Amino acid sequence: MIKIAVDAMGGDYAPKEQVEGAMKAIKKLDDIEITLYGDPEAIKKYLTDDTRITIEETNGVISMGEKDPIGAIRSNRDSSMARSLSSVRKGPNDAVVSSGATQALIAGAHILVGRMKSMKRTAIAPVLPTTGDKPFILLDAGGNIEIKPEFMVQQAQFASVYAEEVLGIKNPKLGLINIGTEDGKGREMDKQVGELFKQNKALNFYGNVEPKEVLSPPADILISDGFTANIVMKTIEGTAKGMGTMLKQELKKGLFGKLGLLFSAHNLKRFKKRMSPSEIGGAMIMGLRGVVIKAQGASKSEGFANAIVQASNVVRQDVINKVSSRLGEEA
Repeated sequence: MIKIAVDAMGGDYAPKEQVEGAMKAIKKLDDIEITLYGDPEAIKKYLTDDTRITIEETNGVISMGEKDPIGAIRSNRDSSMARSLSSVRKGPNDAVVSSGATQALIAGAHILVGRMKSMKRTAIAPVLPTTGDKPFILLDAGGNIEIKPEFMVQQAQFASVYAEEVLGIKNPKLGLINIGTEDGKGREMDKQVGELFKQNKALNFYGNVEPKEVLSPPADILISDGFTANIVMKTIEGTAKGMGTMLKQELKKGLFGKLGLLFSAHNLKRFKKRMSPSEIGGAMIMGLRGVVIKAQGASKSEGFANAIVQASNVVRQDVINKVSSRLGEEA
């Protein structure tokens, strides 16, 4: 059995959506067990089926607006987030899923799970939808505002293994987000990174990719520093939401527009669902010694269930050990 720890108290709608998401995940997979970390009384209000689900009592919650994430983790070791993270480092769990505060989760993961020796920087790597039939990996979506080029090579290697093993993409293509497709474009860092990618035989480097191509990318992995990739991610989310709103506004104008809205309601729902990152899962924090998945803070039950499924897939495919092997590190 794959054992998943869930931070049941972290997130905008905790613990309701986390508990309901756990129950949905159990129904999707028959080889997982889930432990919900949090307030038993609050959890039991929503836990209507405890098949392969147990509760571990904790004391305290890391706030979504926490200003001192490192201090919060160190001073709240019995919180739902800290306890769930510790259970991956020391056992008995194989992975943790949390919708809690991003920076606190990253800090807690470094302190309580630990970074792989061969990975000098971790990376937040969401899997995002495209106009095609397969998603793409975006990194680093906010973990490192500034980073050395050689560290990005390590991140790219991790993402390549993930794409192969979890997404089933053979020899995945790597693209560097840049302001132009030609060689020599961008900042000095971009030029250095591009050259290192070219030289690394373990990477299938496509070349530079402009942001206008992110929803129909020519590569399976798009990478940049945490500042740039985070802007790209939030632009995608905001544009999708804005386009949906504008489309509804236009359809509401006039009689024929309203009729069109009535007949296209199902398609609009499908559009919204397709563009939602939660449909694929969460963002893996790549570079750790254990599997940590960051679900969206506003995740509803289905999105959280998908994040649990994602975590189980990473464990099932033994991604951490395979990355360690590729980087020449003992797991």
